[in-house]
Amino acid sequence: MATNKPPISVVVCAKNEAENLNLFLPSILDQDYPNFELVLINDGSTDTTLSVMERFKAKHSNIKIVNVKTIETFWGNKKYALTLGIKAATHNHLLFTDADCKPVSNQWISEMASHFTASHQIVLGYGAYSKIKNSFLNKLVRFETLMTAIQYFSYAKLGHPYMGVGRNMAYTKDLFFEARGFMDHMHIKSGDDDLFVNQIASAENTTICLSNNSFTESTPKTSFNDWITQKSRHITTAKHYKSKHKAILSTFYISQFLFVALGTALLITLFNWEIVVGLIGVRYLASFISVTLAAKKLGEKDLIPFLPFLEIFLILVQFSIFIKNLISKPTHWK
Repeated sequence: MATNKPPISVVVCAKNEAENLNLFLPSILDQDYPNFELVLINDGSTDTTLSVMERFKAKHSNIKIVNVKTIETFWGNKKYALTLGIKAATHNHLLFTDADCKPVSNQWISEMASHFTASHQIVLGYGAYSKIKNSFLNKLVRFETLMTAIQYFSYAKLGHPYMGVGRNMAYTKDLFFEARGFMDHMHIKSGDDDLFVNQIASAENTTICLSNNSFTESTPKTSFNDWITQKSRHITTAKHYKSKHKAILSTFYISQFLFVALGTALLITLFNWEIVVGLIGVRYLASFISVTLAAKKLGEKDLIPFLPFLEIFLILVQFSIFIKNLISKPTHWK
């Protein structure tokens, strides 16, 4: 049971999310935590998002609404709205999730908050996607999320944090304003989560939370084109990371693609095929063991039987996204 319980401001920024707020706000409001407020940011919505927020506020005294009107969204992105919400937050310790997310347990705030210390001012959590039966796309979406989490958790554990996900992360208000908020990348439409972490996170001020009760779960994309568009935006944002992080990530993705491409070419030509098959087998065995352990830890065990196929398909998808990004500009947040 988590013992460190600082007052928490949960921050949710919503743009045209009336339906999701109705579905998921109860799971936040039902958290078993002694002192928290819920800061709801209406980011220039044109649906009934604000009305839904006001209805919940009438029933819960710990809700605060920040209404960012359309005329105020001159910055043209989510970061401006988030900044207003962070300024309005009562407490120093902030916990973020998205409007289409729900905590998997009523211990979410407790588990995430327990990792704050005098030195640890950033807590990186896991934001899962809900499972859809008999859907290959859903497995691919969740596998990509799993692999991304393995990377940012591992690098954070090694003392090189480079990103987090806005579906489940926490940091202090003091740290936000020390870093001048999002000002260094306000001109970039996306990146309110990963670019901020990339900018300010260090081995000293960042920790991770891997408790099953600390996870959130989001509604995944159900259209391949929608998912590709989302991933294109994320990959485009990554080009603004620090040079050392770009080098590490680029090396990883290039090595992944070259392994598949060269392995396939060598097998087709039967060049020393016994050695090639052996090397491929060793590589996939090592990958299977490590990813299996992570999948069990992060609640994605159903992906394990499909790991080799999902990995190869994901590599091809990421390569296609890279090519797509070279010839078009991705759209920003909805």
